[in-house]
Amino acid sequence: MRGPLMAMLLLGAAPVFAETVIATRTIRPQEIIGPADVALRDGTVPGALAVPDEVIGQEARVALYPGRPVRHGDIGPPALVERNQFVVLNYTVGGLSITAEARALGRGGLGDRIRVMNLASRNPVFGIVRADGTVQVSP
Repeated sequence: MRGPLMAMLLLGAAPVFAETVIATRTIRPQEIIGPADVALRDGTVPGALAVPDEVIGQEARVALYPGRPVRHGDIGPPALVERNQFVVLNYTVGGLSITAEARALGRGGLGDRIRVMNLASRNPVFGIVRADGTVQVSP
């Protein structure tokens, strides 16, 4: 009884189709991707995204060309800090918290690791961009 039942279940199963997110137009680096900028195409491409919601609202890190798949490394969160922008630098360890002014030596979005120059000491340090645009330096 298991054999015929299993065969019926397998024959009656609907085929599963995978899709890949592709660009619908040329998207330049640092552009924010909108809903009209991407579409779905049948088939899978290793490393490519499959859900448009993961792409929409993100920033292109590289040029994206029409009809080509959008990969994880091609996009990222929109930049919160621009190069040469003045930012607040936070250093917190234990109960000690130090705040200083700094100049961004690169651009970055939420969670990106960027290099900044402490304006008081003129020393460059690396920190993580936070949601409020400040840069967190850790020990």
